[in-house]
Amino acid sequence: MACLSLDILSKGKLKEEEESRTQDGSVDFQGRPAIRGKSGNWVAGFIILLNQGLATLAFFGVGVNLVLFLTRVLQQNNADAANNVSKWTGTVYIFSLVGAFLSDSYWGRYKTCAIFQVIFVIGLASLSLSSYLFLIRPKGCGDEQTPCGGHSNMEIGLFYISIYLVALGNGGYQPNIATFGADQFDEEHPREGHSKVAFFSYFYLALNLGELFSNTILVYFEDEGMWALGFWASTASAFLALVLFLGGIPRYRHFRPSGNPFFRFCQVLVSAINKWKIEIPEEEQELYDLDANDCSMNGNRKILHTHGFKFLDRAAFISSRDMDDQRQIHPNPWRLCPITQVEEVKCILRLLPIWLCTIIYSVVFTQMASLFVEQGAAMKITVSNFRIPPASMSSFDILSVAIFIFLYRRVLDPLVSRTRKKGSKGLTELQRMGIGLVIAILAMVSAGIVECYRLKYANSDCLHCEGSSSLSIFWQIPQYAFIGASEVFMYVGQLEFFNAQTPDGLKSFGSALCMTSISLGNYVSSLLVTMVMKISTEDHMAGWIPGNLNRGHLDRFYFLLAALTTVDFLVYIVCAKWYKCIKLESKCGEDEQQQQLQV
Repeated sequence: MACLSLDILSKGKLKEEEESRTQDGSVDFQGRPAIRGKSGNWVAGFIILLNQGLATLAFFGVGVNLVLFLTRVLQQNNADAANNVSKWTGTVYIFSLVGAFLSDSYWGRYKTCAIFQVIFVIGLASLSLSSYLFLIRPKGCGDEQTPCGGHSNMEIGLFYISIYLVALGNGGYQPNIATFGADQFDEEHPREGHSKVAFFSYFYLALNLGELFSNTILVYFEDEGMWALGFWASTASAFLALVLFLGGIPRYRHFRPSGNPFFRFCQVLVSAINKWKIEIPEEEQELYDLDANDCSMNGNRKILHTHGFKFLDRAAFISSRDMDDQRQIHPNPWRLCPITQVEEVKCILRLLPIWLCTIIYSVVFTQMASLFVEQGAAMKITVSNFRIPPASMSSFDILSVAIFIFLYRRVLDPLVSRTRKKGSKGLTELQRMGIGLVIAILAMVSAGIVECYRLKYANSDCLHCEGSSSLSIFWQIPQYAFIGASEVFMYVGQLEFFNAQTPDGLKSFGSALCMTSISLGNYVSSLLVTMVMKISTEDHMAGWIPGNLNRGHLDRFYFLLAALTTVDFLVYIVCAKWYKCIKLESKCGEDEQQQQLQV
């Protein structure tokens, strides 16, 4: 009798332990199945949010005033400095793909974040040290009044090595930290699944709060010529972020890397091409799948078969030759691929049209750091005797982000959930991204209207343009507020969408797609400005965006962007209607109930 009681007690304890484990396949730092109460959730989430805020402060403490450092300290002209900053910024986003690849394929997200954060700290420390010892000479130079002396090739070379180490560290870290934060929540658990969605909003808020501090406090010190102090503050912030991140090791949940996705993609394509003459039957049973006992692929959930891109299904069709190969332990992966592997390729192909539609939005977002600033400089920028730096108006964008994240999470999302059928989770990611595009159109229209009135009160004979219009710079607040609101819907929705719709083995790649859309948005914006100026300056006209904005038509450029975004929105609706969401199978064969995303 006692033995029976012990047996029942043992079975009950085992069942309780199984129920306390996460169901998404995550493991703890020792590689054991993660226990829900002892790992992840908001304890780990808050550590990662603080880490993101401090790291963002450090990065923008360098990036936001880099163009001024190049012109004032290294004595570069405006064109060369702007070109060097563009190259540096583009490199950051290119390195994001490197970090995502290493994370998904070999290192895992924790190790990748830690390594690239160490590189980030080394780059900032090198930049601070080289600036203090070699570049800022005489002491106190680099403000608007005191020019700096010449520098040797070695000193300039050390500076470029430092800032590109910063680019490598931040670029490799950024696409992984957002995904790693989301990993701390089990999406197959109702409460944690809701927290996982909320995490992306708070993550974007932490990013903006870090940027706000660097765009106000650090920018002020650097603008006054205290470059070394600003850089050392960035270094200290990045070091504190690294220590905080490493301190959370016992609480983190991890996912094992899945191997090189490039080879898996190639195997599907090669196998499908080799079988291009084969007629695919309608029955899914004749498609190769993983064994019932092997319910995941490298620790990841299986992806259920979907209709569409039928040509790729040939890679999973079991031919007579494949049946002979199946007698071996493993079939030839270049001849026969499991359906999960085929669906990985389909998922990425379905994501690409949506991703392409986000690039035009990034063109609109880019104007906040360029043409919005130039427009503000040509307006009345003084209140009494206080001068308002035009770039500081981006604070209203960050304030708008904070307000709209609160309104969305606490007001709009619960309201939509109540008005829809029972069990609805409010607006889908695709719907929110569409709303973001609409608000971006309003931002460009608002900027164009403000420019029309700025020109009405401007002095067209002004040579330098700064403060040449009597229209106050505070009239720019609506366009910055619209951009901030659109970010909450577009960029937060984008982070959630790519994280949810990429296979388990490609989550960091999904986050990298968000960063590359911003990068391509910069390049498209530059190309668009070049084309507009070339066309609008024919017949010796000043053009739409001349050096003296009072003689141009910046308003027309804003309205052009509004029109392009409208077209992009219409294309986006078509792509979103066509899109079919990923169909995952829960660990060990339990079907996951997923709703199709619709706009």
